[in-house]
Amino acid sequence: MNRIVIVDYGAGNVGSIQNMGRKAGGDLVISGDPDQIARADKLILPGVGAFDVGMGNLRSRGLEAPLNAAVIDRGVPILGICLGAQLLTRRSEEGTSAGLGWIAADTLRFRFAPQDGRPARTVPHMGWNFIEPTRPDRLLENLPPEPRYYFVHTYHLACDDDRDVLTWTEYGIRFASSVQRANIWGMQFHPEKSHKFGFALLNNFIHRA
Repeated sequence: MNRIVIVDYGAGNVGSIQNMGRKAGGDLVISGDPDQIARADKLILPGVGAFDVGMGNLRSRGLEAPLNAAVIDRGVPILGICLGAQLLTRRSEEGTSAGLGWIAADTLRFRFAPQDGRPARTVPHMGWNFIEPTRPDRLLENLPPEPRYYFVHTYHLACDDDRDVLTWTEYGIRFASSVQRANIWGMQFHPEKSHKFGFALLNNFIHRA
């Protein structure tokens, strides 16, 4: 069985991801050990909080190099979740730190103005919303009908190339709710908080990625 390491860098909801993954039959361990991360068969990069804090934690704990060794050099499948997905990009308007830069994208803030006398949409985007796939993908196979996921975010991914966008979601604007390039996936929503829909997606990552 593939050993899946949930990267523990002090910014993630790691326990609930591990619990859901184990229910799906995965061998998931939580680790901030650079050696384990470098040797993992698959990786999950979770995260909640600020972009600069997340990148700072990765770097101060010596995890950026082993992540690059695994994902870029060995082609290990990785799933970034929420902040973890944003860290896959080059930068964020939330801060000044450089991201991992594995996806040609930036992380931008939602900005909404009042329209037609109606108040602006609230930020953060919080609650359940639908995803619109752009193409078939292993992580999107056999999802329950009308798949919807739980979001909590103020910033969103903006890709240079729409071919890196795996799903779109509407919230005032159409934004990339998930991205995929080669062995790299990023999901702005929280599969671990999305009941049967999240379980199906995480199950696909465990058994199909």
